[in-house]
Amino acid sequence: MNVYTPTSITSNCFADSFLLLNRRSNSNIYYCFYNTKRKVKTLNQDFISHNFKIQAVEKNAPQLDVEKLEGSTTKSGFNSFSWPSPEDEIPFWKREFPSWDINLDGPVDIKKDSDLIHIVHVTAEMAPIAKVGGLGDVVTGLARACLSRGHKVNVFLPFYECINKQQIKNLELVNTYDSYYDGSWVSTNAYQGVVSGIPVIFVEPSNHFFKGQCVYGGSYNELEAYLFFSRACLEWMQVTGTQPDIIHVHEWQTGALPLLYWDMYHHLSLRIPKIALTIHNMEHYGECSKEQLSKCGLDGSIYATEEKAVDDRTIGHNPERISLLKGGIVYSNAVVTVSPTYLKETLCSGWLAGTLIRHREKYRGILNGIDTGMWNPATDIFLPAKFDALNIEEKKTCKHFVQRGLGLASGGHQMGSHAPDKVPLVVCITRLVPQKGLHLITHAIKYVKEISGQMVVLGRASDSRVEREFKDLADLHNNGSSIRILLTYSEELSHMLYAAADMVLVPSIYEPCGLAQLIGMRYGAVPVVRKTGGLADTVFDMDDQSQPEMANGFVFEGIDEASLNWALDRAFRYYCGKPNEWSAIVQKVMHIDSSWNNTAGKYIDLYNSIRVRE
Repeated sequence: MNVYTPTSITSNCFADSFLLLNRRSNSNIYYCFYNTKRKVKTLNQDFISHNFKIQAVEKNAPQLDVEKLEGSTTKSGFNSFSWPSPEDEIPFWKREFPSWDINLDGPVDIKKDSDLIHIVHVTAEMAPIAKVGGLGDVVTGLARACLSRGHKVNVFLPFYECINKQQIKNLELVNTYDSYYDGSWVSTNAYQGVVSGIPVIFVEPSNHFFKGQCVYGGSYNELEAYLFFSRACLEWMQVTGTQPDIIHVHEWQTGALPLLYWDMYHHLSLRIPKIALTIHNMEHYGECSKEQLSKCGLDGSIYATEEKAVDDRTIGHNPERISLLKGGIVYSNAVVTVSPTYLKETLCSGWLAGTLIRHREKYRGILNGIDTGMWNPATDIFLPAKFDALNIEEKKTCKHFVQRGLGLASGGHQMGSHAPDKVPLVVCITRLVPQKGLHLITHAIKYVKEISGQMVVLGRASDSRVEREFKDLADLHNNGSSIRILLTYSEELSHMLYAAADMVLVPSIYEPCGLAQLIGMRYGAVPVVRKTGGLADTVFDMDDQSQPEMANGFVFEGIDEASLNWALDRAFRYYCGKPNEWSAIVQKVMHIDSSWNNTAGKYIDLYNSIRVRE
């Protein structure tokens, strides 16, 4: 069999004003600011995970100046509005919001590229319809940025049963074809639709793959499902005669596609495409047996060698153990990871270091961006008040709104009050996994409370032991007025929390890039981060005299609690003791351009370095 050898590759409110009344004809909730009494049903615990308990502070809140508010204006995206309360039957982040049609064209000053190419992304995640982590954000942001520069872009995504079809525009079945799996051909539907302005092909096999109520964790074998998906995407290109310039695969889930392409489909009809692989997190490597790999039509035994796909950690004692991620690295024309520092870290340590060093000429580190259309406090439909770097006063409204909705004690920003807010709000939005520094997050919860701050943690735990630990912390702290631990995922609430936060905490043990610090800065939340991976490339310490022009946050290097305390102490001193300097920091971080347009240019250069030119 002709085996592809990569050595031949060429490398190359509000502000003090709210709308007065919120009447819902079909609701038992009625707000009237002429009278503080209200009729409210008992809080439905089903709306908040793990019996989240909060203590209302509404009865002590100051009355609104009705005459003043009737003449005021607001930048709220809501049609009708009221202060939220933890007693509300429907939590404030689960209210109905206006539809959000993001402008595909983006900023008017983006110049179209002259040498246009066709890019196809093959991925397991895509924001917002199939998002679990940063992978979904990256695929959507990069695709939209390349579209805005004039390129043709498509995304291939499994048609998970859990996808909300209402979020897909112009959804239609385009064809039905057969794709191979485990000795037989499986009838497969291909649907076409538009998500956030991006054309998407949804792959739906007629078997049980991708059934279930969430993106991951269905009753099927995930590895075998993604092996099927990788081949089904190539099969669709072949039967439809689609020949993109670049097939861009992401993570281990699509790591088999480069193998299938070079050892099968390139010898059939797909002659033009070249393959780029982005590794978002090397912790996930796609462990695969020879027998499983053979189910997609390849001879699995051919790839069980050190030069191809055998897992380096098992050489000598389990040569049958294959890594799809390693195979993808070996067989791709270009390999990217998501920050320059993470690239250096992966070359120096980790089980893939040897493979990456052997293929160093095609390995690059390109820092992720964020989609500034989706993440924009000036237009964000989930926020009660809009703001930007030139007008940050409305950020205080967002903070007060979240505080009231969660039952946190309010600071100085109350109706008619101009007292300084001395209570910083720290937000940590993350997956609750060891990579994210769980021991530091749990310590921060206690320490922030100890130093008279407030903290909100939003995230899910995939491990039952971790979930129990954070549930116990929630039971301990959520009745008070300074800590809220929400063991759930909510896109709407995450937007509100970034807008409300004074600081965003990212204490990761390792972090390939990190989006939380970039989004936080976009919303005026000053980052407090551990110096690793992409965090080291994007956050620079306020007290580092060697590069004061870069200073934009608070950085610590150790993995111990004392190192985190040191960073939080300094951040709190700035916030409470240097209000003018703090306002300057907030404006500075909001002016930082972390848009995908900057990063997309580097990807386009990469694509052009490997593409076939006719």
